[in-house]
Amino acid sequence: MKFETVVAGRAGSLEVDGSTFRYRREDGAAVEGSFSIQPLDAGRVSVVIDGRSYRVSRGAAGEMTVNGTPLAVEVYDPRSLRGRAGGGASHGRQNICAPMPGKIVRVLVAAGDAVEAGQGLVVVEAMKMQNEMKSPKTGRVVEVRTKADAAVSPGEVLMVVE
Repeated sequence: MKFETVVAGRAGSLEVDGSTFRYRREDGAAVEGSFSIQPLDAGRVSVVIDGRSYRVSRGAAGEMTVNGTPLAVEVYDPRSLRGRAGGGASHGRQNICAPMPGKIVRVLVAAGDAVEAGQGLVVVEAMKMQNEMKSPKTGRVVEVRTKADAAVSPGEVLMVVE
């Protein structure tokens, strides 16, 4: 399984396969190894990574405590942020959302512009990669809710196409 993360304000990616993991920060630093998780008591677990034990508990929203030290942690499954294909996917208003935390590089259309299915709408940079968000349908841009150089959160609506 693959996840996108933000740990203490730094974006990264985490891949988990059975009892092994690979974590890569946006600056290129990487860690990989084996792990195990054992429940301790209400809301606490013991995580063992390559022989080192960490006591982890969930705190307030978006915060964990690791060996007594608070740490801001956000984990996203990129698949959950994608639009779902299926009946009605091309009818009505469609929100174009940020797939992960990032920065708007370019806005390619303006409110009122006619667009074709698959046409680029906005370019989002995340983890040093640029992703062009495309129109899911032929229609018209009803709203542009972002601008170049804006920071965006996962799932944030960037545009609306009708």
